Amino acid sequence: MSQNKSFRGHKGGFRWADVELHAYKKEGSAPFKDITRQTLFGDENLSGELRYFEIAPGGYSSLERHEHVHAVVILHGTGRCLVGEEVRDIAPFDLVSIPPMTWHQFQAAPDKALGFLCMVDRERDRPQLPSAEDLERLCSTPAVAAFLRGIPAESN
Repeated sequence: MSQNKSFRGHKGGFRWADVELHAYKKEGSAPFKDITRQTLFGDENLSGELRYFEIAPGGYSSLERHEHVHAVVILHGTGRCLVGEEVRDIAPFDLVSIPPMTWHQFQAAPDKALGFLCMVDRERDRPQLPSAEDLERLCSTPAVAAFLRGIPAESN
């Protein structure tokens, strides 16, 4: 992506000129399904980075935590998210704050893609994946256990 352009036009949908579409992560680096990312703003003169993620219907991001904060704005679609031990339905224009070292994951509804903006520090730590003990602790909360098993909220 050309970071020093003053204007990059909208190409339709959720794509922009001179903004590359990337795989979410390297395959096999963490469990995730059907997600892409675009870095919209990531200039070295900015302390933050603004990214757009899109999760295909039924897809999900990796379950992870970091030392840095995330600020998320849902743009389209519906789904659910886990932040710590709280599971919430998410829809357009919802705001999600993810504190440092908090387990989090986003899941798209089975019938519609989920797209969101995410603002993070430009310089940030690598994601930490849960250990077996972390998963056991998370799953001690019934709503979290159901979320991680992919059970719809109305079935909880």
